[in-house]
Amino acid sequence: MALHLIVDGYNLLVQASRLAGRVSLQSEMARESLLRDLALYRQRKSHAITVVFDGWQQGWGTEQREHRLGLEIIFSRRGEKADQVIQRLAAEFGSACAVVSSDREIIDSAKAQGAFVMKAQEFAGKLHERPSATGVSAHKELDTGEDLRPKRGPDKRGNPRKLPKSLRQRSSQLKRF
Repeated sequence: MALHLIVDGYNLLVQASRLAGRVSLQSEMARESLLRDLALYRQRKSHAITVVFDGWQQGWGTEQREHRLGLEIIFSRRGEKADQVIQRLAAEFGSACAVVSSDREIIDSAKAQGAFVMKAQEFAGKLHERPSATGVSAHKELDTGEDLRPKRGPDKRGNPRKLPKSLRQRSSQLKRF
């Protein structure tokens, strides 16, 4: 099932630039490169994608929307931050969307609306992940030796090797991306 993906553009641009080692974040070339990467991701996953960029300091008097490369691109109007646009879109789509941002205010608002939330760093890794020929993800988590499961007391029941339900659900949701 395809989701509507709402992306905090500059937030993801910072994370993608860190991964790729780029320096200039607000240049037109950096934005275009991010949009091309998102378009390739859309072709792989078939998610509708809306990218929201800040225009609150230097933007137009009205919200600017354009469709390019199969993406909907929104520049917020002057005086309105991208965060407000993302929160409005998350409220509109509710649980039928996923929000990509590392901004705590956006995360809290989107979760309250029932949207699935991914941090920008987490999504940046998925964005540049290339599928292998066998269809199995090329990304493999390394065992750090740390046990992610909570420590169990002697009075606990159940399988101690099983991850908590919330982590299992999040893992299954992440597989859609």
